[in-house]
Amino acid sequence: MNTPVGPQAPDISPARARDVVDALRRGTVPQQGLGLFAVGLDRFADSLDDDLATVARGGSAFHALRGEYGSGKTFFARWLAERAKRRGMAVSEVQISETETPLHRLETVYRRLTERLTTSTHPPSALRAVIDSWFYTLEEEVLDSGDVDENDEAGLARAVDELLELRLTDVARTTPAFSAALRGYREAVAAGDSAHAEALIAWLGGQKSVAASAKRAAGVRGDLDHFAALGFLQGLLTVLRDCGHPGLLLVLDEVETLQRVRGDVREKSLNALRQLLDEIDAGRFPGLFLVITGTPAFYEGQQGVQRLAPLAQRLATDFTTDPRFDSPRAVQLRLPGFDLASLGRLGRNVRGVYQATAKNPDRIAALADDTYLDDLARAVTGSLGGKAGIAPRLYLRKLVADVLDRIDTFDDFDPRVHYTLTVNASELDEVERNAAANAGDVELELP
Repeated sequence: MNTPVGPQAPDISPARARDVVDALRRGTVPQQGLGLFAVGLDRFADSLDDDLATVARGGSAFHALRGEYGSGKTFFARWLAERAKRRGMAVSEVQISETETPLHRLETVYRRLTERLTTSTHPPSALRAVIDSWFYTLEEEVLDSGDVDENDEAGLARAVDELLELRLTDVARTTPAFSAALRGYREAVAAGDSAHAEALIAWLGGQKSVAASAKRAAGVRGDLDHFAALGFLQGLLTVLRDCGHPGLLLVLDEVETLQRVRGDVREKSLNALRQLLDEIDAGRFPGLFLVITGTPAFYEGQQGVQRLAPLAQRLATDFTTDPRFDSPRAVQLRLPGFDLASLGRLGRNVRGVYQATAKNPDRIAALADDTYLDDLARAVTGSLGGKAGIAPRLYLRKLVADVLDRIDTFDDFDPRVHYTLTVNASELDEVERNAAANAGDVELELP
């Protein structure tokens, strides 16, 4: 995984390489192709693949990802998402925030989950595609049994409803509205009532302001609440499994934002997280792989996990040893962050991806050689007060947009002669800006 990727790499298409490079040019984490230039994640791969296999067999898994700002938590989560999709799993990445997605409101978390639900074949939101696939699977199962003739539409509908109830037996004990809404959706589709069908899909996705007439026709009422959200998640996992997706990877990103909310809201949110972990341990969510991300301060500080003793006990992990010996199977996974050497390796891998679609790949190799990539890594890190751990985003943006693009476009451009690294506050995020302020105004000549 740490090997540089060149233009002849067999597992990279020009389209994928272009998507990756475009995202890096914008300073964002690519949505796909992360394995092409992942650095330092290979030590987690085997244990996480074991977790994915456990989930695919009907088990569940949980990890708390730990790292400072800029250490690559979002990158790690999307890299894991790619591995999950290759196994046929569905994925959803939910960013926790004080106003948009507060963790103590699980109904809101569920709504964001369905909005961001994706599979290897369907972009967000894949909810309707998944449900349609599920009903198709149920119909095929009924027809394969030979008990119903395919021309008997009424008989087929009854048999599918019976199978639906059987599959959702466990869900119906606590959340009967989930199966009722699914039946209502199927009836609306059969009747050609697209408005009611869309409304019920929205309601199944936890959306508010759904037409009362659609809910009345399906025999459901009200909006999804905190307690029903877990039942809906259980139902969604059943639907996913039945239609060929053996599990769901759910990433709750930036959970450390809980430290900034009011004390009562923080305690409710931590308790909601504890409740979710309890339900996973109890086996309520077969096929769920939950990953949360947070900073060390969130896991160790009194404004975070330590505020709720039962949750702190569940997440407790020994980090007193050398990071080299961190267990990849621990509850908490520590991301060590980047140093100058790993930044250089990252640059080499990205250079290889760039060459896959470059007009002048030989010029790229000659002018952005390993020595230059290391020099640029040192310069960018220096502009951020020597903090290599938060440098990857800015380093890759400068490398792609300021250096590689110019080498590929202009035949007489030489980055050692014509390029001086400049860093403006407007192109930095908050963490980078604070680091740069400590470093002073920067205009660095590259050797």
